[in-house]
Amino acid sequence: MTNITISVDAMGGDSAPEIVLDGLALFCKERSGVRFLVHGKSAEVEAGAKARGFADRCVFIDQPEVVSMSAKPSSALRRAKGTSMWSMIEAVKSGEAQAGVSAGNTGALMAMSMVALRKMDGVHRPAMTAVWPSLKGRSVVLDVGANLDADAEQLVEFAVMGESYARAVFGIKKPTVGLLNIGSEEEKGRDAIKFAGEILRTRDLGLDFRGFVEGNDISMGAVDVVVTDGFTGNVALKTAEGTARLVSTYVREALTGSTLSKIGAVMASSGLKSLRQKLDPSSVNGGVLLGLNGVVVKSHGGTDAIGFATAIRLAANLAQSNYMDEVSTGLSRVARQGLAPEAVE
Repeated sequence: MTNITISVDAMGGDSAPEIVLDGLALFCKERSGVRFLVHGKSAEVEAGAKARGFADRCVFIDQPEVVSMSAKPSSALRRAKGTSMWSMIEAVKSGEAQAGVSAGNTGALMAMSMVALRKMDGVHRPAMTAVWPSLKGRSVVLDVGANLDADAEQLVEFAVMGESYARAVFGIKKPTVGLLNIGSEEEKGRDAIKFAGEILRTRDLGLDFRGFVEGNDISMGAVDVVVTDGFTGNVALKTAEGTARLVSTYVREALTGSTLSKIGAVMASSGLKSLRQKLDPSSVNGGVLLGLNGVVVKSHGGTDAIGFATAIRLAANLAQSNYMDEVSTGLSRVARQGLAPEAVE
């Protein structure tokens, strides 16, 4: 395996640096050929890495300042230099690392990444992705929090970037794309969504556009890529995660409520283990900031060690993929075609 380097913000997240270090330790046990630039309070972080047995795979960069989880993006940006988050991004910019990961403040991470890495040609606003488990496998959903609102032009860009991402990461030759809406009928939804749908239907952007999809279609796997604005996408994501935890709690309570149910749980242990893994949000943790000149993965701030290891795994896989080229090619198609819809007769 080709050696790659991942830049890690050790101080970002609700329980940093402990969860970050635990996640790195889990990842190191499963995969070799990956080294880390670890940014944070180096004395504390290095000691933690040594105690977990993976310090020999790390270079520690002392950046003692931490971006607060409650800091406004503008405030965080003014005080960026000297923080573990900024240092992590700078390593990606310089080419010292092929990808970066942080569980820190989402708004600050987006603002700093945009300033340091800049947007790719043809991108108005980057978008954050989420990998969504479905009955047919996995789907890409974007945006899930980088932009509260999005106009038609931005939604089309999200569609192109999401489709390119799905092709590169999932290996799908021709990913299907849908716009999240309150109904599948063309006359429903906000003007921006209807306008974006018209563009995607009438322009030759090389996408397999399947029209509008509803919220329940995401988990059913109706399409490979679901496009929406960041407000709607984030609400949907948090709702799905909460529902998964609710179902897990119900199942656990049902299987421990009596002696007979406990016996049944033992007999069905392998199936229940598989169900628990499928319902665990940590198994799909990690959102990519699409549209930047560099790979940055955002982990949930409240994730556990398994979740952070999942985000590191995603960053490592992206570092070895051709997803940046795929996104650039897709955006070039948009530039050649233009975004104005065909005149309606």
